Order: sequence, then structure tokens, then C-alpha cells
Amino acid sequence: MDIRTGLGWDNHRIAAGRPLVLGGVAIPCEFGLDGHSDADVLAHAVTDALLGALAEGDIGMHFPDTDPRWKGCDSMVFLRHAVSLVRERGYQISNVDSTVILQRPKLKDFRLAIRENLAGALGIALDRVSVKFKTAEQV
Repeated sequence: MDIRTGLGWDNHRIAAGRPLVLGGVAIPCEFGLDGHSDADVLAHAVTDALLGALAEGDIGMHFPDTDPRWKGCDSMVFLRHAVSLVRERGYQISNVDSTVILQRPKLKDFRLAIRENLAGALGIALDRVSVKFKTAEQV
């Protein structure tokens, strides 16, 4: 059995007047994240992990920020694309473990919705998707 592991990481600047979207879930907040797409750092990181496991580069290679088609795009589109590549190559996703680092807002009330969204996009059971929230301890 050929097992592959990918690691993904992403960050975006905080921006007023933008939505805060994590794992495809809109989080009520006075700020969001700046980016060409919806700037969903969690979806981007998981997408990059899947692409990395396949040695398929990164999200920017597949969805360049110079392409107007991706302006404001729902990042779950990117994630579903990566999932389709995994399946086309004959692999299956066994689990995802992720950590979101954000000082505020507190995200614990959104954990289940985010996990459900990711599990649906990944085509795996909810108990195979872990989403942890950390603050930067004011660093």
C-alpha cells in the first residue's frame, strides 16, 4: 500500500470589510482576511496538503492569483479540485488534522460546522477531521 502524507500551511493579512471564512464557514467578525479568493486559510492549507502529497505543487500553481476567474472564489472549489486529483491518482484520504491560529474571534462555536464542511468536501467521515483552534498568546 502506497501511503502519502502532505503538509499545508497558509496565512493572510487581516483586512477590514472582508469576510472571515474558515473551512467554508462564514464567521461573524468585524474583520476578515485579505486575498484574491475568499482567503479561507484553512481550506487553502488543506488543499496544499493534498497537492503536496501528490507532488502537484501548491494552490497558486493550480489557481493563480493573476487569473480573474478566481477573484472572490469560494476556496472550497480549490479543495474539491485537490480531492478529485487524489481520487484520480487512486488514493484515498484517511484523515485531516488541522490547526487554526487566530487571536480572535473565539472559534469553538464554529468547530462542528467547519468539520462537517471539510468532511463533506473531503468525502470522509466526520470523526476523521480534526480542527483545533489556538491563539498566538498575544505574540
